[in-house]
Amino acid sequence: MSTVPATSQRDSIETPASCKPLPKGQATRAAILDSAVGLASQMGLEGLSIGALAEVAGMSKSGVFAHFGSREELQIAVIREYHRRFEEEVFFPAMREPRGVPRLRALFERWLRRVSMEVDSGCIYISGAVEFDDRPGPVRDALVSMVRAWHDALQRAIVIAVEEGQLRADSDVQQMLFEMHGLILALHHDARLMRIPGAPERARQGFERVVNHYLVPEAPPSRKPRH
Repeated sequence: MSTVPATSQRDSIETPASCKPLPKGQATRAAILDSAVGLASQMGLEGLSIGALAEVAGMSKSGVFAHFGSREELQIAVIREYHRRFEEEVFFPAMREPRGVPRLRALFERWLRRVSMEVDSGCIYISGAVEFDDRPGPVRDALVSMVRAWHDALQRAIVIAVEEGQLRADSDVQQMLFEMHGLILALHHDARLMRIPGAPERARQGFERVVNHYLVPEAPPSRKPRH
């Protein structure tokens, strides 16, 4: 599954080894998966099929099927690849920030930026929740597992901020997490469906209100978030 929960326990992250060229079969699978992620972002996980992907990737159905034996396997692979990219763009860079509130701010800001960029394509986490919230099975399990891993990482960042004495000892960790996630959902709704200008800035302001509510008196006042 995801590396997020385990990695979130560390204060720093290891620099990955230099990438070597993938064998031809793996490179082909990676290219197909890249097309699949793009297709799922536009059409949702339910829009994925071996036939549709073969057309987008410029391959035969049998060629795609050789790498993904079923539609369900393809959907799960897309969820995992989407999560891997989410880690690379959001989690790992934010972990380079100092422990505590600075790291928590970086996690939220990078999350916000990613969702803002996905307004025209779609967030697989959010659209997947609509598609699979009442449909038990391996695809839903994979989606829940990835989202829970991200929530675990955010929760750990909040706990560390409390341990560092930057947030009050009586901070309601679960409430903070709930409100952070709610702000992202509101951002996605207002920006994607309603096309309301300024939604990202409103989400930033909402996050700062949440953090400021729990900041210890000695902590420096919240700075205006950088864009």
